Amino acid sequence: MNRSISFSRALDRLGRICIAALFVNALPGKMSNFSGTAAFIASKGIPEPLSSALLVCAIVVLIVGSVFLVFGGNTIFGASLLLIFLVPTTLIFHTNPLDLQHCFTNLAVIGALILAITRSTGGSVPSFRSLRARRR
Repeated sequence: MNRSISFSRALDRLGRICIAALFVNALPGKMSNFSGTAAFIASKGIPEPLSSALLVCAIVVLIVGSVFLVFGGNTIFGASLLLIFLVPTTLIFHTNPLDLQHCFTNLAVIGALILAITRSTGGSVPSFRSLRARRR
């Protein structure tokens, strides 16, 4: 294997670890203060039983998405799951004009996840660039 390719893959893995660290860091607070987090979700107008169910789904999506983003063979699946979590979270909880810092942070992470999807080196999804290059 070419040294530049392995260095590129190492940097890709490091980038995916850094992105996933943001989501993994959010998990302990959501799990240890489950009722408080569910109440906060409910304060945004989401009915109480649904807010708890959404929080359980969010925790599962954060775990599964982070694992697939870093360790899974399908980086695109992991990044997509995290986008499914992050986009509505940003729209519901971080569009307050007094809280624009969190909104812009989330927009940056959304951009990083989009790059992870479009530039995936996860291996399980064929690279159409390499297929086109072989035909020439």
